Amino acid sequence: MSQPSPNDPATTPASLRHRAEAHASAFPALLAQADHLASTVLLGEHGRKRAGMGDEFWQYRPSQHGDGVRDIDWRRSGRSDATFVRQKEWQAAQSVMLWVDDAMSMSFTGGKDRPTKGHRARVIAMALCVLLNKGGERFGLADRGTPPRRGEAQLTRVARHLMNAQAEVDYGTPNARILPAGSRAVFISDFLGDPSKVAEALTSATDHGVRGALVQILDPDEEAFPYDGRTVFESMSGAIKFETLKANSLRDAYLERLAARKAQLQDLARKTGWRYMCHHTNDPAAKALLWLYQSLERGAS
Repeated sequence: MSQPSPNDPATTPASLRHRAEAHASAFPALLAQADHLASTVLLGEHGRKRAGMGDEFWQYRPSQHGDGVRDIDWRRSGRSDATFVRQKEWQAAQSVMLWVDDAMSMSFTGGKDRPTKGHRARVIAMALCVLLNKGGERFGLADRGTPPRRGEAQLTRVARHLMNAQAEVDYGTPNARILPAGSRAVFISDFLGDPSKVAEALTSATDHGVRGALVQILDPDEEAFPYDGRTVFESMSGAIKFETLKANSLRDAYLERLAARKAQLQDLARKTGWRYMCHHTNDPAAKALLWLYQSLERGAS
């Protein structure tokens, strides 16, 4: 593998500092957006009675490493030699692991008034983590070496990983081999890569008792194919390039293949006990977050 030249502009101290400052400025912005988005969902859900949420008593369990002193029920603990935690229904749920596609295809946006697919995916994922943390849940990233934990430090850790992630491939694929058995999982991607890899991941996850949700994020232009005349189609990495003089002649075939891909994902989710939704970047992020939040609750029941 060739090494970058010391004179490469991408490796100069000035460029490295610029990139570091860009990440540093985006980091609190991501947390702020996620926290605001999570708050809108909590306000919308306020007062709803459902399993897995609220203050309903679930059971006592022995205290574990990581439980705070405030978590311990001293009255129950006083009747034995061990300490116990009064666990609520929501706190009884299992860990949630997230895979957020960071491939280059997620950098696409068809309009300056819309976020990239990757940005929308990160905001939704981070907001979900905020909600899980508020409910006492453990959460982590399936492909970033962040085991499931809870707390503000974990939120910061996840946010930093999401901001710094950028795979040098056109399309990403989930890895289910490192999902804890019996956990829940969320895969957020455009799912425009090899569908067999997604099927392999969901089958492996299901074999280990993992259930979850797929969120396919697409730009409206990817749904409408608003191209006509001479057009050059190029992958985000530049590895794939195709030029045509009659782009509109490709529309029907493209839309047919996209519909088939979405149907394939829906069918795969149904067969494995997962849930699927398609979210567009011109739609409110809260809509996807609320669906995802409720889907995980149903999956835990």
